[in-house]
Amino acid sequence: MHSKVVIVGSGPAAHTAAIYLSRAELKPVLYEGMMANGIAAGGQLTTTTDVENFPGFPGGIGGMALMEDMRKQSERFGTEVVSETVAKVDLSSRPFKYWLEYAEDAAPHTADALIIATGASARRLNLPGEDRYWQNGISACAVCDGAVPIFRNKPLVVIGGGDSAAEEALFLTKYGSHVTVLVRKDHLRASKTMAKRLLANKKVTVRFNSVGGEVTGDDRGLMSHMTIKNVVTGIEENLDANGLFYAIGHNPATALVKGQLETDLEGYLVTKPGTSYTNIAGVFAAGDVQDKRYRQAITSAGSGCIAALEAEKYLSELEDGEEQLPLESDEKGARKGAIEAAPEYRSSPL
Repeated sequence: MHSKVVIVGSGPAAHTAAIYLSRAELKPVLYEGMMANGIAAGGQLTTTTDVENFPGFPGGIGGMALMEDMRKQSERFGTEVVSETVAKVDLSSRPFKYWLEYAEDAAPHTADALIIATGASARRLNLPGEDRYWQNGISACAVCDGAVPIFRNKPLVVIGGGDSAAEEALFLTKYGSHVTVLVRKDHLRASKTMAKRLLANKKVTVRFNSVGGEVTGDDRGLMSHMTIKNVVTGIEENLDANGLFYAIGHNPATALVKGQLETDLEGYLVTKPGTSYTNIAGVFAAGDVQDKRYRQAITSAGSGCIAALEAEKYLSELEDGEEQLPLESDEKGARKGAIEAAPEYRSSPL
């Protein structure tokens, strides 16, 4: 099967791209995957109970419900949503080739343009009780979940020692009664500025040489305590904690394009600043797979819009015979550290 444009992913970036491309009558095909990267179709939002910071929902909306609505909107405008996983791609020549899971030896499908929106998954520690209290006290996103009622004026815990952990802990001081930060080593990895701010905050206690243990809860099914252990002394204690936030990083889902698209040292896809352009012309990246800073549903949706507009422009120029660029495009590909203006549209693309 040949398609003008294929989207790999199932979160806000993927569906926003699909909505824009389908409204442009490009008949996109979106492969949402079957438990791709261990997460249900819809991405990380499907593991979130309440989303309160996505515009348009003053009363909040469930993460699963939000993604179901996005999927329906994609299909409404003509997107073909396929519940199969793309297992392999070949970006060495045009049209781009891809194969589905369990059919890697079959003839490939092809596409003129690809949007990679495979996301990133939060690293977890698999502590005892983690699965039971996930989203019932345990989270990997303070900005997403910190303001929900179960955390307000309650003791909270953050695990991590870098800038992200410091930022999340400081953010949580707006809502929790006190925030304890568990750092496995005897020092913070955060920048000096962030470390100084964290240590100076009266609502924060940093416990060095400490790790998390079993998480327990109350009769409502919500987290209420967790065991912590000092790795030097071996002493354990049971800590009052109604919330636990992991700030130990994310794993971008880039295995599909490893060795073909440029990635940074942390494995995120590199895009030209301000665009969705990767190092291969005709391949675009959107969402958390290329965003290690914000990782929000709304920013993912915005980057999906950008990818769709740029893919539409690329396809339009291909049809006009104007785009005869090599696959490794210096002009449109990603450049690490490049700070230059993105090419402007000569007319409105959609």
